[in-house]
Amino acid sequence: MTDEPTGGAGAEAKRGGHPRHDLAPLLNAPVRLSVVAALAPLDKAEFAFVRDLVEVSDSVLSKQVAALEEAGWVEVRKGRVGRRPRTWVALTPEGRAVYQRHLAALRAIALG
Repeated sequence: MTDEPTGGAGAEAKRGGHPRHDLAPLLNAPVRLSVVAALAPLDKAEFAFVRDLVEVSDSVLSKQVAALEEAGWVEVRKGRVGRRPRTWVALTPEGRAVYQRHLAALRAIALG
């Protein structure tokens, strides 16, 4: 028997490991998962739209978006509509890929 390097979560899943290895720990928080799920079908969304959809306060959403942005999964853009400041959020390509892997892992776990 030889010792093989694990190669990370993706390698374990390819070798037949449990699908939980493909879960993204950052998405285990319900608000972060909800934010990413809300953004997935959209090119971008206004901060207020996401806040209302996910049913959280500005400060809670801001904190969760900051964590997703730090991971490189969400992009935040600020601008104005007329004289009013606006903030838009969007999933990055990496964020979309991570979300899709996370969903696939959840489905695989649920279907057992």
